Amino acid sequence: MTATLSNTTAPNTADYGGDEISALVLDPGYTVTRAGFAGEDVPKSVIPSFYGIVPSVNGPKHLYGENAVHTPLPNIEVGNPISQSGVVEDLDTATQLWEYAITSRLTNTKPSNPLTNGLNDKTNDLKQEMEGVETQEKPLDENPLLMSETGWNTGKGREKLIEIAIENWGSPAFWLARSGVLSAPISFSAGKASALVIDVGAASTSITPVHDGLMLKKGTLRCPLAGNYISDQLRLIFSTSQPPIPLTPHYLINSKTPVDAGAPSQASYRTFPAGTEPRPSFRALQEERILTEFKESVVAVWGPNRLAGHNQHGGTNLDTARTQNARPFEMPDGYNQLFGLERYRATESLFDVKMALSDASHPAPTPNQTLPQMIAQSLSQIDVDVRQHLLSNVVVVGGSSLIYGFNDRLKQELEAMYPGPRVRVFSPGIVVERKFSSWIGGSILASLGTFHQMWISKKEYDEHGPGIVEKRCK
Repeated sequence: MTATLSNTTAPNTADYGGDEISALVLDPGYTVTRAGFAGEDVPKSVIPSFYGIVPSVNGPKHLYGENAVHTPLPNIEVGNPISQSGVVEDLDTATQLWEYAITSRLTNTKPSNPLTNGLNDKTNDLKQEMEGVETQEKPLDENPLLMSETGWNTGKGREKLIEIAIENWGSPAFWLARSGVLSAPISFSAGKASALVIDVGAASTSITPVHDGLMLKKGTLRCPLAGNYISDQLRLIFSTSQPPIPLTPHYLINSKTPVDAGAPSQASYRTFPAGTEPRPSFRALQEERILTEFKESVVAVWGPNRLAGHNQHGGTNLDTARTQNARPFEMPDGYNQLFGLERYRATESLFDVKMALSDASHPAPTPNQTLPQMIAQSLSQIDVDVRQHLLSNVVVVGGSSLIYGFNDRLKQELEAMYPGPRVRVFSPGIVVERKFSSWIGGSILASLGTFHQMWISKKEYDEHGPGIVEKRCK
């Protein structure tokens, strides 16, 4: 039988030696939050990091989960406790969201107060019996927690995370790991303990140099060009097309009639009673779902050279892209078209800033913000002797890196900048491993028998306070 862990004693070698514990791994991101048990292949709980806000008699009510943020309830708004940079801005809401991710799929939910749940008569005897019970029952009483964070999280932010895990959730032990370092073990199986991890997410791209298993903080950078930036480029492409391409979410469509490619849509639209329409933030999230589907099925990265350049026949790559490899796509309202140049134009400014589309609300990136230049800035902060090892093991992860042709183009750009060293760009072959790389790395780490001595126990936390996370979790 599995031994019960106490949250008042230091970690015991027998308890933390691998299979004897049910450690949890929590990997919060801007778009989705992933949670699951250490040692498993994929997270069991994957929920949106967005949450719904609906009015109620007791004030705004927060709703969590997939259905909550995609159901057009009256006056629903959508929020996100994490900023575009990956840093938590609303800690209270983030705590509730993460607790939902854990308790909805992995552990039992916190029992409701028997004095107020309507199932018992209100008596003084019951009140006396239940005193202190609620404070004893916490969602992670028996589960150590390993949590991921961005490479640029602040010391104060790190201390808040250990406070939540041990004080709010009652976890008997805690560990905090940088997401870039957690993604690196995917390459360690090849026998290399050093890697340049490029994590292309939704809100940002992180560049994390890892040497001998440790993050080189001075070379860790955040690039704003990622999945959401590609979505903004698509919005500009659609709005400036002649005629403009509609972007109408599914929830506004009642029915549609098939039309020819390029013809105006013929759809009937859903209406809401006055004053009950979902808020603009809800519509923006539903539009993003369409753009995500478009990126997954249509968008690609041009290669082997730049889209603005010339091909071997003397023509321009722009002309070639207009006529070759077009892909069809149908919008929710029935509008459909073949997309040729557009599918490459949306991603080209990740590598070539001259091809960026911009307007007043979407300024063009600077030349130093392109992925190749950000990688060059990262490597320039690192010892010369280490650079060659990192370039020979560039690990690309993150959902937005799944766009067709991304790795080939990145390798070509790096080879052009560094003609001497051998450049090797590596990605997990399985889609799930690339999307959940940092969670999987945490799952591997927390399940190792040799990791038991690394945990920060509840006893150590009580003795040294939250500042211990800065000393122990480098």
